[in-house]
Amino acid sequence: MKSLQDYITVIRPDNNGTFVAHTPAISGCHAWGQTPDEARAELVYVFEMIQEEYKEYRRRF
Repeated sequence: MKSLQDYITVIRPDNNGTFVAHTPAISGCHAWGQTPDEARAELVYVFEMIQEEYKEYRRRF
């Protein structure tokens, strides 16, 4: 199974002083934080949740 490091991650400043991190190849894989590092750390949690949902979906079908 792939890890988040296998995908391109984009981190950019938002217009409200925070940072947004997202993985363009994975729909819904985005997060924000007060710093770029915080946004990246939150993105790891989102990626893990998406992986769990995918595993659960595959078990059903």
